[in-house]
Amino acid sequence: MAAARFVERLNEQIAQELAAQAVEERNHAMMMVRYLLDADAPVTIPGVAAPECQFVDIVSPVALALEQEKRVSDQIAGLMGVAREAGDYLSEQFVQWFLKEQVEEVSTMSALLTVIERSSETPMGVEDYLVREHGAPAVADPTAPAVAGGAL
Repeated sequence: MAAARFVERLNEQIAQELAAQAVEERNHAMMMVRYLLDADAPVTIPGVAAPECQFVDIVSPVALALEQEKRVSDQIAGLMGVAREAGDYLSEQFVQWFLKEQVEEVSTMSALLTVIERSSETPMGVEDYLVREHGAPAVADPTAPAVAGGAL
């Protein structure tokens, strides 16, 4: 069974995932739920704070998203530290995929923030960038952990 401190922190992380970018982060949270279920560990999902939804300009929400992704990266790294400190090698291996994912998430948000800052006066340029860079459907990652209830 996963180390008790790791289980506690992973349950907290599930709430963090549910408070972010809708479907993708929901799937991440449900990967964590599935891991806890598979590890025969308790699942306790804390309450999720209401998202911020009023912004002064088009740059602010992306800056907030980048800040959030950096915070999640730190949280995931913290989970890795807890697993390693406890000698919980199975949980450590589980978290490795999320570390890789966070590098991609921070990179994506950082690039988007740069584009939005440059295009704040011409927001349609941002749409062109999104269509060009992120328009194709994502290919499922075969190394991703299983999602409890199935991915959306």
